[in-house]
Amino acid sequence: MSKKILVVEDERAIREMIALYLSQQQYDVIEAGDFQTAVKKLQENPKLILLDWQLPGKSGVQFIQYLKKQEDSAQIPIIMLTARTAEEDCITCLEAGADDYITKPFSPKILLARIKSVWRRLYEQSQNLIQIDDLSLDENAKRLFFKQQEINLSSTEFKLIHFFMRHPEKVYSREQLLNRIWGDDLEVEDRTVDSYIRRLRNNLEPFQCDRYIQTVRGSGYRFSNHFKDEAQ
Repeated sequence: MSKKILVVEDERAIREMIALYLSQQQYDVIEAGDFQTAVKKLQENPKLILLDWQLPGKSGVQFIQYLKKQEDSAQIPIIMLTARTAEEDCITCLEAGADDYITKPFSPKILLARIKSVWRRLYEQSQNLIQIDDLSLDENAKRLFFKQQEINLSSTEFKLIHFFMRHPEKVYSREQLLNRIWGDDLEVEDRTVDSYIRRLRNNLEPFQCDRYIQTVRGSGYRFSNHFKDEAQ
């Protein structure tokens, strides 16, 4: 998973200081100085947002409210950065949907520790997460996501994409897939594999991910993010 952070801060000196420090810690930093710019930067798919309360035009709390209404951004974790220290302000941020709250001035090391804490809690709590480009598969929850949006699959379709993502770039014949996915079910025939491949592709197509499931003529199927003319 990419370590991409969106820093939304109107004070340029603070924003650049945070960006420089996090870049040195191997984070990929996106910057925004106001509400509208921050909305546009969401297209770059940040995995975490550092958000100042006081922004030109609309506030950081209003930005949180905007994020929570959008399907693609509702689950992005947010750490609020603010000079406000009152208890009710902290409560306002957390109730709006922020995951953490840091008051200014703050130490870069403290900020980094809070980022790691949120990241670990939300992204690294399960080691059973398979990530390929913008597709992520949670083995524990048995759910597949494109960015932040879940892709609804049947149990067999999930088993199929799970197997493929566990073994990318390898070509499997229909017989091999039958053995791996359906096991000892002798009632299943070769054409069943083709049927489920079609269903899986149909579910992936709205997210432009159907091309990951590639047909290798004369051999079978593979999962690959290297797209070639032979893929169908």
